[in-house]
Amino acid sequence: MISFGPIPSRRLGKSLGINNIPAPKTCSYACVYCQVGPTRKHTITRQNFYKPSQIFGEVRQHLQKLDKTDLPDYLTFVPNGEPTLDKGLGEAIRMLKALDIPIAVITNASLFSEEGVIGDLCEADWVSVKMDAANEQTWKAINRPHKDLYWEQLQKGIEEFAARFRGTLVSETLLVDNINDDTETIRETAFRVANLNPAKAYLSIPTRPPAKSSVRAPSEQTITEAYQAFGEQGLDTELLLGFEGTDTGFTGNAEEDILNISAVHPIREDTMAELLRKNQAGFDLVESLISEGKIKTVEFKGKNFFLRNIRSSV
Repeated sequence: MISFGPIPSRRLGKSLGINNIPAPKTCSYACVYCQVGPTRKHTITRQNFYKPSQIFGEVRQHLQKLDKTDLPDYLTFVPNGEPTLDKGLGEAIRMLKALDIPIAVITNASLFSEEGVIGDLCEADWVSVKMDAANEQTWKAINRPHKDLYWEQLQKGIEEFAARFRGTLVSETLLVDNINDDTETIRETAFRVANLNPAKAYLSIPTRPPAKSSVRAPSEQTITEAYQAFGEQGLDTELLLGFEGTDTGFTGNAEEDILNISAVHPIREDTMAELLRKNQAGFDLVESLISEGKIKTVEFKGKNFFLRNIRSSV
């Protein structure tokens, strides 16, 4: 399925996820911290994936399955890769507006120089842009961009989008120990973010299993210094450091819920228990999905997470 959740979001309340990029993971970046896992198809070429009408139809059907008290605050494009690689993104957003729920897009902002991308995103109500680095060297180390992406072009594209977008623009900077968390880099990043004048600047750390097992969160002192540096730039800054909670939406089909959510959002063990309870299913279902090779378990920070097991590779 294309849609999943709703899942609790630290930024958006209840968020119904829209996965407009089918497996394998297709992205213009291969971020060291990505919770979806390694990038299998590294590309900057926009293409057609699902038809916008199919996305609209599946989201509408999903909403009809939900309890009226569990409707989402946002419909959020947060796929198995970079959402703007989808040529049909703008049309899908326009169609989804008929559902009268605000539409959010979480993007790495790498394709803003591509024809049509900014116009597509301007259709959304809320857009988050990735701002992890202040210079080319750090950008390449943490985001591992496609070889045909260029730093200066990236900065110009983000600035153009920020100037044109009339919805709510936010930024997100994820800090990784010994990559982008030194004092100078943090201050330079805060300065670049401030130039975009976002409604809010989010600072986050790895909270789910990352693509590279060596990835670690910075120290508490570093996080505090980063918060202060962003505040000194006049930014309304919010830290995203903790667990967002177990209150995940459900459709009544436990297997579909598990597979759809875990494809882009690793399910922590306590969240899995709550999802099974809501769907009136037992843990034997999880054991069956593991034995069938459909999901796998990964330990991170002393917690077990369940991830969709995507075997496909480039």
